[in-house]
Formats: sequence, C-alpha cells, structure tokens
Amino acid sequence: MLTASPHDRTSDPRFWYGVAAALVVAQVLVLWAMGRIWICDCGYIRLFEPGVNTSGNSQHLADWYTPSHILHGFLFYWLAHLAFRHRSLAFRFALAMLVEVAWEVLENTPMVIEHYRTATMAVGYTGDSILNSVMDSVFMALGFGFAALAPVWLTVVVAVIFEVGVALVIRDNLTLNVVMLIWPIEAIRTWQAAL
Repeated sequence: MLTASPHDRTSDPRFWYGVAAALVVAQVLVLWAMGRIWICDCGYIRLFEPGVNTSGNSQHLADWYTPSHILHGFLFYWLAHLAFRHRSLAFRFALAMLVEVAWEVLENTPMVIEHYRTATMAVGYTGDSILNSVMDSVFMALGFGFAALAPVWLTVVVAVIFEVGVALVIRDNLTLNVVMLIWPIEAIRTWQAAL
C-alpha cells in the first residue's frame, strides 16, 4: 500500500482549504476582468435584498436566491461524498468550490445573462455584483459545511423547507431555476409572471 510522503502537501487539509480560498480570489479577479461591478450601482450594501425583479437583486450580500446556493453546498457535499468517499473532506470541499466558482463565472457571461433574461423569470437580470457572487460561494460553503455536520434527514428537511418556502414567496427556487434554464416550460413561466 502506498502512503503519502511526509512532504506531500496535498495530504494536509490546509492545502485544500487554501486551494478553495484561492479559487474565490480567482473568482473575484475573473469577474473584475469581465467588467462586473464590485457592489450595487445604488452605492450601498444591504444584508438582504427583498425584491426579486429589482435592480438590487443579485447585487447585495443575500437575496431570495441565497437558499439556492446553500442547496448547492448540500448537493455538492453529497455528490463529492459519493464520488470521492475515500478522499479528505478538505479535498471534497475544494472540488465543490471549484464547481461553484466555475458556475459563478459562467453565470455572469453575457450569453448566460441573456438566456436568464429570455428563458426564466429574471427579466431584468444584469448579472451579479462581485460582492454578491462571492457571497454566493460563501453560502455554498456554509451549505457544504452544514451537510457535512448535520444528519442527512435534517439536511433533507432544510432543503425541502428552502425549496417550498422560496417557491411560495417568489415563485422560483433552485429546481424551477434549473428547469427554466435548461428546458423552459411555458406553464411555469406564466405562473411565475403572475407574481
């Protein structure tokens, strides 16, 4: 059996947590290079943006899509646990952060922004501020940590509460967002437009 060399940095969890942090720094730099704004054009920062189709949505620390990013953490934890059960939690976390950061960058490309505007309820969506995008990654990390520590049944209950609760309040959630992004359904679009 092969064992890790004492000089093998990848066996140290700090290495993988450092990789995750470096990915977030890369996220900031790439979004900045793409011309994303640092904070809301409004010039201030809110803890929570209550509007859905407002200019402040996806611009502040949290909004109605924050639960979706926490759910990303739940899903990434479970998928990484299934696929990489024998790897360290730190490795799996870095992998989850890679996926989240890649999505955050892709989500803020003109092509995806335009697709959101035409296929989903995000009619006025202009992309995330850098602050909001980084907070999305932070909330994914919190979701990942919660799923790693909490019993599976509790994580499932929280996920259902988030999905149902957000759907009742804003007629959107992670499931609907994915469906409408991949395969828009007119009946869902009509229901969401009635908000």
